[in-house]
Amino acid sequence: MSARLFIVEDEPELAALVADYARAAGYQGTVFGDGAIALAAIRAGAPDLVVLDLMLPGLDGLALCRAVRAFSEVPIVMVTAQVEEIDRLLGLEAGADDYLCKPFSPRELMARIKAILRRSGGAAPERAISVDEAGQRICIHGRPLELTPTEFGILAGLARRPGQVFSRTQLLDLACQGNLEATDRAVDSHIKNLRRKLAAALPDCDAIHSIYGLGYRLDL
Repeated sequence: MSARLFIVEDEPELAALVADYARAAGYQGTVFGDGAIALAAIRAGAPDLVVLDLMLPGLDGLALCRAVRAFSEVPIVMVTAQVEEIDRLLGLEAGADDYLCKPFSPRELMARIKAILRRSGGAAPERAISVDEAGQRICIHGRPLELTPTEFGILAGLARRPGQVFSRTQLLDLACQGNLEATDRAVDSHIKNLRRKLAAALPDCDAIHSIYGLGYRLDL
């Protein structure tokens, strides 16, 4: 079972972005825009981790953090636009496990969440992408992508080694087993189509990265 994250953030666009990245990382993300409502939900719902904005209407992040610490040791990652050292120290002294200043990278936030959950024994994230080699099918969170055979070969090759950079020639070899001439235009066209299909399944998640002068890498 994937970890349950409570995202307490009153900026709707940022909250939605963090929730999208959380789902892409294999977590369940629930958004709260009000501190008092979030506190009641934490009491009732026992999440695996809380992402907590410092500046909230009503009950602010520091007060919420202190209130949660009175009854729970749930990991808390505090985020804020206030970058002064005193604000950071206040957040940690209130009981936060980590601290991130805005603007922050959602990928860095996910990496910190993963590290905290690993240390605390929380549920590991389920990988967003799954490859069925026998059925020649790739799914995102259980939903199959509509792929051409060449697209399947390229994405399956990237997915087998996430984080590894593949050259264009390597990707076409994976897709076509050397039967087609490897050209920059052919690979780039397939990658463009894959990015479009992945973006439809995982909004706001840039899954395939271009590595200048080398090729492409999948971060899923």
